[in-house]
Amino acid sequence: MNLIPIIGLEIHVQLKTKSKMFCGCDNSGEDKPANTTVCPICMGHPGTLPVANRQAIEWSVMAAQAINCSIPEISKFDRKSYFYPDLPKGYQISQYDQPIGTKGYLDIETKDGTRRIRINRLHLEEDAAKNFHSADGKSTLVDYNRSSTPLMEIVTEPDVRTAAEAKTFVQELRLIMRYLGVSDADLEKGHLRCDANISLTDQPADNIVFEKLSPKTEIKNINSFRSIERAVEYEIKRQTELWQKGTPPTQQSTRGWNDDKGITEGQRTKEEASDYRYFPEPDLPPLHFKPGLPDSIDVEKIKAMIVELPQARRQRLISEYGLTADNAKILTDDKKLAEYFENTTSELRAWLLTLNETEGTEDEIWEKNKAKLAKLTGNWLLNKLSAIKQTHEITPENFAEFITLVYENKINSTIAQKVLEIMAQTGKDPSVIVDEEKLGQGAEPIDLEAVIDKIMAAHPAEVQQYKNGKTTLIQFFIGQAMRETKGAADPESLKKVLDHKLK
Repeated sequence: MNLIPIIGLEIHVQLKTKSKMFCGCDNSGEDKPANTTVCPICMGHPGTLPVANRQAIEWSVMAAQAINCSIPEISKFDRKSYFYPDLPKGYQISQYDQPIGTKGYLDIETKDGTRRIRINRLHLEEDAAKNFHSADGKSTLVDYNRSSTPLMEIVTEPDVRTAAEAKTFVQELRLIMRYLGVSDADLEKGHLRCDANISLTDQPADNIVFEKLSPKTEIKNINSFRSIERAVEYEIKRQTELWQKGTPPTQQSTRGWNDDKGITEGQRTKEEASDYRYFPEPDLPPLHFKPGLPDSIDVEKIKAMIVELPQARRQRLISEYGLTADNAKILTDDKKLAEYFENTTSELRAWLLTLNETEGTEDEIWEKNKAKLAKLTGNWLLNKLSAIKQTHEITPENFAEFITLVYENKINSTIAQKVLEIMAQTGKDPSVIVDEEKLGQGAEPIDLEAVIDKIMAAHPAEVQQYKNGKTTLIQFFIGQAMRETKGAADPESLKKVLDHKLK
């Protein structure tokens, strides 16, 4: 039986505005004692009136545009009625039929190439409180600090086909939110929460009729990228076994992910929209996105504020600096790291133009040298500097100066590693460290031939093994020579002399 997974995702993203969605309460309640950042409005006391947080609306418009959604001229809030301890009003202010963004998409990179995942909608609502259930299941404590935190919900179309695609999509979405600066999007802290809707079909892959799909199962409580992948994989396996037994799901249901056991567990049947009894929120006016109307949100102005997004930056780092796709991805996945790299290369470009021996226009000089400099910067940044537990911040200016020393062969790789560690420990300039520690390759000329003769005399057996064909021993001799010179020799020069001597 050829079964195809049909997966849709619902991602909730907490916005890090200073105040809550419909009142002036502090929005950093997760760092405060329980039930201290609350007021009569977010607690739903009778007679109180909500006032929408304009920044939360503008940030939602920005996020919607970043994932290629269309913004309507009018949007509105609705009441979504249900009863649970974490909902103080007995309903949630959300959006039903007129969300802020619709018909978007997000491209993700998979092992089979680029996949486009369509986005059905992005809407804005208030978050619920946080429940703490006792181990025996007999009691529940509620912290209302989170109640009424601005919360975006992003709903995809059922375009995801594998657990790996689901994880990649959420990773890319989190990165976009962090680049926009609208959310920390920390899964472990609940800033970003993912629910996965999964069903299987035996329809042909190129002609799936979504209206004829079997009832879906929603997986909740997924709070890490690893858990997203594991939960989806498990649920696909569970439903596949049901299909093979001739008993596929016949009713929509909600299951929770138990990370310790690595299984999904039944919770309840899935609610439909009609179960929530939606109706327009009477205490909040519609949102206007049409230019010229009073209190309208300026969509074009917000669009102009969107920074370069991860996917575009990835491609630019590859095309502009000649970085590998892997290095470009590692840099882009950390916005601060990418900015550090680009600030460093900017300093390197300025340094290049100060050299007397350079000829040509500024662009010609940079084009001639940038690939090697960028590769050198990327390798030292990702493989060496990132591994050092820094006690002092190394500025892009100092790191650029360090790269120039390596680039001009003023220090070899062994000495460079030592210089970098001292920079991290002291915060000193690399040139100062080289002078103080007498680490410059030209400070004390080394007679490489004499060093190698000494080492060969001390290791006759290894010399003979090399001559007999065990050429990998060249690394042994280089290591011995570096130890003899206390790291001051240039490994490349050593290799050349060794090649000559040993042959």
